Amino acid sequence: MGRSVTQKPILVVSPPLALLLFFICFASSQNDDVYKDTGSDYEQVRIRVGLVLDSGSVEGKMVGSSVTTALSDFYAVNSDYKTRVSLLIRNSHGEPLLALASGNKLSSSSFSSVQLTIYVYTAVDLLQTEGVEAIVTGGSSLLETKLLAEIGEKARVPVISINSPISHSLSRYSHLIQAAHDSSSEAEGIRAFIREFDWESVSLVHEDDDDWRESTQLLVEHFSENGVFVQSKVGFTVYSTEETVMDRLGKIKDSGTSVFVVHVSEFVATRHLFKCAERLGMMGEGFAWILTVKTMNSFHESSSTSGKEAMEGVVGFKSYVPVSRGLQNFTRRWRKSLGNEEDVRLSLSISSVWAHDVAWVLARAAEVARMDNASSSTLLEAITECRFKGLSGDFHVKDKMFLSHKFEIVNLLESGERRIGFWSSNGGFSSRRHFNKLEETIIWPGGSAQAPRRRVLGESKRRKLRVLVTSSNRFPRLMKVETDLATNVTTAEGFCIEVFRAAIAPFNYELEFIPWRNGSNYNKLAYALYSQKDKYDAAVGDITITANRSNYVDFTMPFTEMGLGTVAPKETSMWVFFHPLKRDLWITSAAFFVLTGTLVWLIERPDNKEFQGSWPKQIGVIFWFGFSTLVYAHREKLQHNLSRFVVTVWVFAVLILTTSYTATLTSMMTVQQIRFNSNKDFVGHLSGSLIANMALTSPRFRPTNTKGLNTSADYAEALLNNTVSFIVDELPYLKVLLGENLGKFLMIKAQCNTNGFGFMFQKGDELVPLVSREIFNLRTSDRLIEMEKRWFENQLPYTADDTSNPITLYRFRGLFMIIGVSFAFALVVLVSLWLRDRWDDLMNSVNIFLSQRLVYFRILLARTIHPNPLDDENAVQMAQRN
Repeated sequence: MGRSVTQKPILVVSPPLALLLFFICFASSQNDDVYKDTGSDYEQVRIRVGLVLDSGSVEGKMVGSSVTTALSDFYAVNSDYKTRVSLLIRNSHGEPLLALASGNKLSSSSFSSVQLTIYVYTAVDLLQTEGVEAIVTGGSSLLETKLLAEIGEKARVPVISINSPISHSLSRYSHLIQAAHDSSSEAEGIRAFIREFDWESVSLVHEDDDDWRESTQLLVEHFSENGVFVQSKVGFTVYSTEETVMDRLGKIKDSGTSVFVVHVSEFVATRHLFKCAERLGMMGEGFAWILTVKTMNSFHESSSTSGKEAMEGVVGFKSYVPVSRGLQNFTRRWRKSLGNEEDVRLSLSISSVWAHDVAWVLARAAEVARMDNASSSTLLEAITECRFKGLSGDFHVKDKMFLSHKFEIVNLLESGERRIGFWSSNGGFSSRRHFNKLEETIIWPGGSAQAPRRRVLGESKRRKLRVLVTSSNRFPRLMKVETDLATNVTTAEGFCIEVFRAAIAPFNYELEFIPWRNGSNYNKLAYALYSQKDKYDAAVGDITITANRSNYVDFTMPFTEMGLGTVAPKETSMWVFFHPLKRDLWITSAAFFVLTGTLVWLIERPDNKEFQGSWPKQIGVIFWFGFSTLVYAHREKLQHNLSRFVVTVWVFAVLILTTSYTATLTSMMTVQQIRFNSNKDFVGHLSGSLIANMALTSPRFRPTNTKGLNTSADYAEALLNNTVSFIVDELPYLKVLLGENLGKFLMIKAQCNTNGFGFMFQKGDELVPLVSREIFNLRTSDRLIEMEKRWFENQLPYTADDTSNPITLYRFRGLFMIIGVSFAFALVVLVSLWLRDRWDDLMNSVNIFLSQRLVYFRILLARTIHPNPLDDENAVQMAQRN
């Protein structure tokens, strides 16, 4: 006998389900046993497995019939197995789940109280009453999968989901196993297909539903990261009307899109999408439509015929099922099991193929888990460790996922699907005739064999774009606008206009320039564009991107550098080489040069002839040796280790001083140091510029004296005649100033506290992402840099911030402290050695001196006692005797 049957799993439920479970405990159940083995000589163990699917749907019928037929085939081949999987089928009535997911037909509260209770009842009934040891679900709803996974997690029962949406939210369920296609490999395959035809951008048509939303985002992210620009996204639901579909498709057609990636269900695709696309002329020559794997896998023979007729020329990716004799035999038996004559014409869907393999792996795992010597102690472990050759290929569960990695690429034609190749994440494209590429011929929409090229906006009709242009002409290199009084035609030129023309050129617009006559307050310009949509479409000029203006208009990405800069006249002082060091550091350094020479002279003089001689010579040696260490040019040979120690310490200090001096001087010679004196210096700025005014009131700039200037010529004149000490403005204006006055001024780039110049469009205008993409292309192709050079001429380099201040003694106090301590130590050692060598002579001299002082003291004392001068001789004699 095999291992005894495990105990029924116990479900732990939350309080809201308590009443439901109480009802379940007394409810009757339907036992849908599939297998009855009466002829065997040994007792067989029944393994109850629940199958939850929507029996009213075509997909549900196909999956249910596939599982039952697969189990019959399995036990016909493996009649000696001691276990039998007993299938218990429950109808999930998938329609309410769809309503809950969309949120349009049924409120969440009503679903929570009625439909959710019925659905949870179905699952809990299988666990509590029937005691199933695994649950298989054929539903494609994310909500349905989450509900079963949650219940299976608490009951510790494996739940196998066939073709359910891949979602990160499902990764937390350790008892959930998903059979699905590899979304990452699919996204890479579609991207590679797009690049195969040199298409740079696509529009994504997706289903706006929870079951599709996460996979849609995966496509967008993968395209963006790998060089495919998602030009626009448009979402539909199963409840989208024909008018809505027509309106949204018409808008993306007008934007110039010719390549579409479709990620919707069969219902959405065949009901309105492709019918409306055909009516709009989007299923003709010049367009390409690519269907994702999930879309293609949802198609059946029962799909709308009229909807499929409109899809001629579409290319689709679908999960690949290898043709085999086993697949053909199973398909024949599966069709017989359907019974209904209409259903007999159906072909196996990918979900049905996966259902067959899931049934086989369950039967194998049930047998392995009950062997005495089995390594897998639970059914879940046995399932994850099972490997075999199924109808879908090699079946292997990895990280609780069975993923299909190979895809078939088909061309939808009037006669049906025509295979044009394969995609594999390992080998790339392949076909029957070619290892690394697709079949040569693809029939595109309209019957053309030529791949669609990139369309331009309004290819059939050139549209006019009414553009407001700033016309102050204060910086002609940026914007110069003139109006012919005779013809009333406005022309514009300058850097901003050249960039705009280059960015808008691919979309084939005729430009009509309208001058803005209301000054430099561009907030009013933004509001005019917002409030007069019938007059203006866009605005171009030296317009800074700000948050306030973005409330009324949409900006493209900036086409200039971001930030403010400061410009001042070049430094012309002849004493610039003194500037890197402060006066106190110069004096201290000079003192230590002399001190070094003096200390070395004291150490070397007694024994080194190079430090001896006349006093003028010795003084010269002191100064020469000290200052020659600056360039390591001292020629005197040192004989004492103590003097070598002193020189080593000082040379280390000189190295630091010279390198710091060189670095600071280089910085000062490259970019002038600008010092802001809030009490004396005047600061120039562009008159009427809100950006400059905001910058001058920020903590970085706090000058009390500001002066508004109007043109680049005013800037140059004010700087040269010292009317202002420096100019603060946005970088594009300052580049014009530098380009017009080469070699006269220097610029220091400030912080990036502005957003640069951008083009303004109406809110929601589809040209905004298109023009932004073109600006990006201009920047990456260096065309934008070439335009800057042409309009601003050669630019002087500038640093990322102000140059460093002159070096002070305070910053090097640690260095001089080390030098001072080292010199003091050397001096103490020198004195100690001198005292040791002359100690005896010094003591004799001290004794003689003290003896002489003592004799003198006695004479003085004797004279004090005998004041008579005649007694001086006697006093001396007495002193000598004593």
